[in-house]
Amino acid sequence: MSAEYSPSSPPVPDSAQLEADAVAPPAQPSAPGPQPSLLELRDVHTYYGDSHILHGVSLTVGEGQAVALLGRNGAGKTTIIRTIVGFTPPRAGSVRFAGQDVARLPAHRIARLGIGLVPQGRRIFPDLSVLDNLRLGERPRPGGWTPPRVYEYFPRLRERLRQKGGTLSGGEQQMLAIGRALLTNPALLVMDEPSEGLAPMIVREIERIVAELKRERLSILLVEQNVPFALALADRVYVMNKGQIVFAGAPGALAADDAVKRQFLGV
Repeated sequence: MSAEYSPSSPPVPDSAQLEADAVAPPAQPSAPGPQPSLLELRDVHTYYGDSHILHGVSLTVGEGQAVALLGRNGAGKTTIIRTIVGFTPPRAGSVRFAGQDVARLPAHRIARLGIGLVPQGRRIFPDLSVLDNLRLGERPRPGGWTPPRVYEYFPRLRERLRQKGGTLSGGEQQMLAIGRALLTNPALLVMDEPSEGLAPMIVREIERIVAELKRERLSILLVEQNVPFALALADRVYVMNKGQIVFAGAPGALAADDAVKRQFLGV
């Protein structure tokens, strides 16, 4: 007995349609959207007294992203850091971290929101032991950074726990500064000139450690003058000159742009 068609029955496809469906490629997944921004500066203007230092700076750091900020001495890089962490609040523009406007918050509240700072020049406490320096930064979090985990990254610190910070080598002091910042369990690690004044062998060690942190999806803002060091680690690069962003793009694009490197970075 043949089937009868009724308005409630689905239409029966013809043989041509069946053949087309059989050879049609499977639907492709949609491309992932843009990475959520963990840190966003928009049109930021920062002053020291009457001196206008940052002129409309905008930059972003995505979640799990390593971003490098490059520029010569006096370009305004450290002022950006001071603006982000609340030492020198902007007079105009916005600074958003994890969706919250932090431009007018005091520095200690910004730190507690999840920004860890490795300052230029290390800024460890020279008269305190390595262990006490680390304890000062410790902010425990379930599943987060702990002293034993820091020692896995920096075995030399474990060997020198009772030694005063001021007796460490420059490279060891840098490791201590990074370890102290990690123990705050930050969502964003801000590193100000981490390769400054270090021997090439130690710079390579710091580069290896930062690369491991990046693989763990820790968001990093790396402020540097060492261009090869920064380009080896960054997902995105900004170049500053006279308080303004003059380049923003992929590391490969900067590596290929001899004019920008020569004019603004001296390389």
